[in-house]
Amino acid sequence: MSQARRLSLRPSCESTPIMETISDETGARLLRVARSAIQAAVSGGADALIDEKDWPALPRCGVFVTLRKSGKLRGCIGTFTPMSDLPQTVAQMARAATRDPRFTATPIGSEELHNIRIELSILSPLEHIADPLSFELGRHGVKIRYGMATGCFLPDVGADLGWDKETFLSELCRQKMGLSPDAWRDEQAEVSVFTVQKFAE
Repeated sequence: MSQARRLSLRPSCESTPIMETISDETGARLLRVARSAIQAAVSGGADALIDEKDWPALPRCGVFVTLRKSGKLRGCIGTFTPMSDLPQTVAQMARAATRDPRFTATPIGSEELHNIRIELSILSPLEHIADPLSFELGRHGVKIRYGMATGCFLPDVGADLGWDKETFLSELCRQKMGLSPDAWRDEQAEVSVFTVQKFAE
């Protein structure tokens, strides 16, 4: 297994949410936690125990676990409101990512595990923005709440497609929330931004 690669998406404006920095070594350990949890979920085995000794002090923060095979998405699940410490949250989201509802017809099998690559996106606190277009593409993730519907995109979504800000927000409303692409323009839409610290195998 290759060493963890860290991609730190740093703040670029004064209003960017602040997050605690996690070391490369800790990021690599979190990736191992995710890998163990995924193997247990796919094989049907017992969840791997997480040794809580020798972990540094870590923020209790949200995290998304993304699974890719040959560069293609095979699962992505996360939370903004963790109920556990970071290692446990990583394990929970990793297990959930193997059951991503978008891939119900083609669940991850044990024969795929050696080709699955894991990405962890550690989330900063959310920060509300009054102007939906006041985020920076590639550096900010966006979460929208509209009535009972919510959805989010991580910062790198749409980068390979060359989306502009309007397209980013419109596709978030359409793809993730099942709403009109223009729902983000409504004053009832609550738009928040966040940054991520990413670790990848």
